[in-house]
Parts: sequence; C-alpha cells; structure tokens
Amino acid sequence: MTPEEKAPSGASDRKVTTQSLRRMKERGEPISALTAYDFLMAELLDQAGVDVILVGDSAAMTVQGLDTTVSVTMEQMLYHAEVVARAAERALVVADLPFMSYQVNPDEALHNAGRMIKETHVEAVKLEGGERMCPAVEHIVEVGIPVMGHLGLTPQSIHKFGTYQVRARDPEEADQIRRDARALQDAGVFAIVLEKIPAKLAAEISKDLDVPTIGIGAGGGCDGQILVTHDMLGLYTRFHPRFVRRYEKLDELMRSAFERYVADVRSRDFPSEDESY
Repeated sequence: MTPEEKAPSGASDRKVTTQSLRRMKERGEPISALTAYDFLMAELLDQAGVDVILVGDSAAMTVQGLDTTVSVTMEQMLYHAEVVARAAERALVVADLPFMSYQVNPDEALHNAGRMIKETHVEAVKLEGGERMCPAVEHIVEVGIPVMGHLGLTPQSIHKFGTYQVRARDPEEADQIRRDARALQDAGVFAIVLEKIPAKLAAEISKDLDVPTIGIGAGGGCDGQILVTHDMLGLYTRFHPRFVRRYEKLDELMRSAFERYVADVRSRDFPSEDESY
C-alpha cells in the first residue's frame, strides 16, 4: 500500500508522535482521534489518516457488553492494546490504564504503565483524574512513558457521579477542572481528554494550556476531537449521546447482511456451484 493510500484528505504519512501533536496545536491544526480494540478496525483507522488511536477501556461496553468501564481488567486491556498496536503504522497508539491499575499508588501505576508499553508496544498510556493523580503521572513520565490525562466526566468514576450528565456546570467544579488541567500539564502529560464539560470552559482550558486538549462532548474549542468508533459507526446503539455524530448506520447494514445469509442458507441458495469445489 502506498503512502498516498494510507493518508487521504491531506494527512501526512509521517508517523504521529506526542511531539507532533504539540506542533499541531501550535499550528492550529485539529487532531483526530478514534477508538479501536482489534487489528482490523485499527488498520482501517490508520489507513484513513486518524492521528490518534485510543485503545479505550470502553471495550468493556462495546466488546464485552458491560454497562460501565469499571470491570475491564489489566490483562484484557493488554490483549486489546497488543493487537491494535500491531496494526497501526502512522497513528499514535494510546492505551487506557483500567480502573484500579494506577489509583493505588505511584509505584503500582508505574508498574502497570510499564507493562502496557513493554508488552503491547503502544506508545503512550491514558489515565483519569486531576491533582490527586499527579504523583502517579510524574512517576510514569519520569521513566520516559508518555501519559495522556482525562478530565471532566471520567467514566471509571461513574459510581461516584451516579450519572453520565455534563460535568462542571457549577463554578466550583469548573474551577477544580481548571486547576486539574494545569496540574496535569505541570506533571508532564502530553495531552488531556476533556469529556462532557461546557464548551466555553473547554475552550478556555485549551487556550490556557500548552499541551493539546482532545474533546469528547466538549465543543469545538478543543485542539482535537475523539469519539468511540462503535458510536460514530452506529454499531453501539444502546444509547445515543448528544455529542455523537453517527456517520453510518452499520448496525442496519450488518443485520440485513446476516438476515440475507440466513435466508440463502435455509433456501439452499448458498453455496452455489460457483462457490463450491
């Protein structure tokens, strides 16, 4: 496959790094990010020119059929990360550290981040939380592992929040997120995901920081955008957040194909002579 085929729509075929994301922010060039959990999906995203592929703990919902991200394990994330990293040639591959793999203490956080990098060959890890997570971030970054932060609605804390509603509508929580964002930058993160916070606040934080922000339900003022791939393809339809733009309705296309196959098998139309040896 040629570089031209791999990088459509003006995307460079040059390998995306944490530093190139910083340069994209400086140039005002939006960063595109999507999730992947398997080789084929990651290969397609990479060929489409996506800048960042996140191996999200959202695999708990899109792949495992669970209601939250809390139950996904370190071993499961290592598996998904390894197959995704094997497929991506251009995109920066970031993997979520799952719940309770980094919250206990900085040493355990470093151990699990090290496993993720060494065993799967992803290029960075992501963790949720603000000031309280900064000692862990510093410990991980200190040994050369890039860390992406995540503020606002943090899905691993869903049992604390009790809802997936927008965060930081009140001034106190908004001020805390501002402090958290600055603290994470000072701790050494290379980027921060801002999830489901008011667009005005996200734009203000993005302007204040030197590191890129990646928004999800946080408006167009962020330096980049991310969606769960299964959401934007219309594959995961249990709920439809306001911020998700569905680019296809693959659930309908796939269901139709499966139904046609079943009908062809039952009518003995498949396989035909041309499809037999």
